[in-house]
Amino acid sequence: QVQLVESGGGLVQPGGSLRLSCVASGSIFSINAMGWYRQAPGKQRELVATITSGGSTNYADSVKGRFAISRDNAKNTVYLQMNRLKPEDTAVYYCNAEVRRYRYSSTYDYWGQGTQVTVSS
Repeated sequence: QVQLVESGGGLVQPGGSLRLSCVASGSIFSINAMGWYRQAPGKQRELVATITSGGSTNYADSVKGRFAISRDNAKNTVYLQMNRLKPEDTAVYYCNAEVRRYRYSSTYDYWGQGTQVTVSS
């Protein structure tokens, strides 16, 4: 089994910052891409940012210049530093990891349970 556990969400005022963390644990041989997605009430889940095992990143246009994704491969951990937060960033944020459980197995997507981020004054 593979588990992804997020932390770091909460309530913050507009213009503030938060840092999300996500740790992957369990039966893991390697992890390819890791990423963050979010889902606001009444909306579909959307990509926020992704990062490959080599460190290449991709961001949604709405967060470019404000959010930064990073990862620690030795700790199977991905981070999302969120700066200059806006009310429209309010959502449940989900961690995603493309995991290879054994040397010759296929990769599968795993998801965390989500962490709430609320931006409000």
